[in-house]
Amino acid sequence: MSQTPDLKGSSFPLTVLHMYEHNTDSAIRYLDEKVAKAPAFFKAAPLVINLSQANSELDLAHLKQSIINIGMVPVGVTNCTNKHLEKLAREAGLAVMTGTNRPDKAPVAITPSKIIRTPVRSGQQIYAKDSDLIILSHVSAGAEVIADGSIHIYGTLRGRAIAGASGQAASILCHNMQAELVSIAGNYWLSEQIESHFWGEKVILGLTDQTLHCDLLNIK
Repeated sequence: MSQTPDLKGSSFPLTVLHMYEHNTDSAIRYLDEKVAKAPAFFKAAPLVINLSQANSELDLAHLKQSIINIGMVPVGVTNCTNKHLEKLAREAGLAVMTGTNRPDKAPVAITPSKIIRTPVRSGQQIYAKDSDLIILSHVSAGAEVIADGSIHIYGTLRGRAIAGASGQAASILCHNMQAELVSIAGNYWLSEQIESHFWGEKVILGLTDQTLHCDLLNIK
């Protein structure tokens, strides 16, 4: 029996570019540098443009095309309170999305943790929607683990770990830090940004005032 198409609500981790005033050139240089450091992570990655601090002189059409040229996919704008900018966004073919950082936004309901008992191999992606993610083994280089909540890895983290994917505070715990990338609520470090004294150690990462921080875990 044939089935008709169906629309359902869902949530996906999205990278957000925060614009300040109308300097598109500096924003594109910044994105170029980030993509050059982690091309596999950012290739064809969906991008949302936060306009909460942008002004009406921002050239959204130019910004959209520049983002496409560096290999990312601009899908829409958020936190746009300027009607002129909203009009320009629609004319540029960008979706106008409801902001995710409003103080009155209700937190995402967290469901029971998703538990993975086997190693996460290169090329695999594991996503724990609306929950914490617990990995009882290793995460290989080239693998990606994502959770709307926190991530606990009871082995070596060599791939990418993205916690708080829905935008809320979370933490990442691993028993051997060798990550390609770690991210919490859109704030991330690449491997070279992780301080050497945390490398190969048991650590916990958190987020304070939109800044990542890392601490050693004194557990056996």
